[in-house]
Amino acid sequence: MADGGFGGQGITAGPVAAMPDGLVAGSPAYRRVSAVLFVAGLSTFASLYCVQPLMPDFTRVFGVTPAESSLALSLSTGVLAVAMLVAGMISDRFGRKPIMAVSLLVSGTLGILGALAPDWGWLLALRALEGLALSGLPAVAMAYVSEEVEPRSAGLAMGLYIGGTAVGGMSGRAVTALVADLVNWRAALGVVGAIGILGALAVWLWLPASQRFVRSSMSVRDMAAAWRRHLGGDGSKGGLRALFAMGFVAMGSFVTVFNYVGFRLVAPPFDLRPALVGAVFLVYLLGAVSSPVFGTLSGRLGHGRVLAAATALMAAGLALMSPDSLWAVTPGIALFTIAFFGMHSTTSAWIGQRATTNRGQASAIYLFCYYMGSTIAGTLGGVFWHGFGWPGVAGFVGAIVAAGLALSLALARRG
Repeated sequence: MADGGFGGQGITAGPVAAMPDGLVAGSPAYRRVSAVLFVAGLSTFASLYCVQPLMPDFTRVFGVTPAESSLALSLSTGVLAVAMLVAGMISDRFGRKPIMAVSLLVSGTLGILGALAPDWGWLLALRALEGLALSGLPAVAMAYVSEEVEPRSAGLAMGLYIGGTAVGGMSGRAVTALVADLVNWRAALGVVGAIGILGALAVWLWLPASQRFVRSSMSVRDMAAAWRRHLGGDGSKGGLRALFAMGFVAMGSFVTVFNYVGFRLVAPPFDLRPALVGAVFLVYLLGAVSSPVFGTLSGRLGHGRVLAAATALMAAGLALMSPDSLWAVTPGIALFTIAFFGMHSTTSAWIGQRATTNRGQASAIYLFCYYMGSTIAGTLGGVFWHGFGWPGVAGFVGAIVAAGLALSLALARRG
């Protein structure tokens, strides 16, 4: 069945057996899908993470603690994590493209309203609503790729989408840091909100309607049954539960480091200006390159081996950030970023292959764990920062990464 957009297209019936195997890498349609999903990922993650470099500003303007300032991100990711469990079910009924476009349009509008927030409470409320709106894109985009792209090309397509999220995460952080330094934090949030609205227009106008989407009127009971299959015995046999846990490890570690490295870099002995701290986030561009590279390697060498190697690289990057020297911290952040996007792209593609049924729900569960890692670990990291400074944050993240390394090695042994 075709996935309707906003141009008057409806959901029409069509024989699934007659459909092609999916888009093949190198074809014009494949390049178009990859380009639009790149833009969609960029818009989503710019909106989601734009507040991260503004946390020192929030502590100064609103008089909150560093841990409290992290709520501007943690509330968004927490609401996003829960809402995505339902977003997959809604997209199974109404189609992938409409949900993605509406998600970006509403989140961009809420971002602009956040720039006008009169106090801390209003800003948090709008950030929570923005997390709700953004839930309509990540899980749905993963499902779109798994349906529309043939399996051997899916790893590269997923890597390109996640590359867009890398550029979005970098853009959101770097742009807000620069605009906040030149103007103020309100102007910074307004600019990122406008980027979200432009992303919605790109999806609406240029993302091809689904050709392999099959409408499903899944009830809450059906959704619960799908969760039980993925989290129960089937999930254990297929390695899905361990892959879901890897989402928590990857995102929990990554967000915790980036939440508090800004506080570290504006304090002695670094004493960097906010714009220079924002420049550090340019290492996100490495994620745009590493995601498709890891996606290609996982198709050649096996997902398990590549996932274990990426997790080990994350541990090495964290260790490299320990000295109080930009010559060590900057390449450490770069290596940590490359490893994170390698973990995420490899795990995302692997889940699409492991989950032979209800892929939208499998993607939603993975991303629930992924964003709960951001919410829980990102907030707890503030406790370690307050009590022990950067060594406390590094020790906390190190424990999470060590657990992830054990999981990834176990998955690699299973093949």
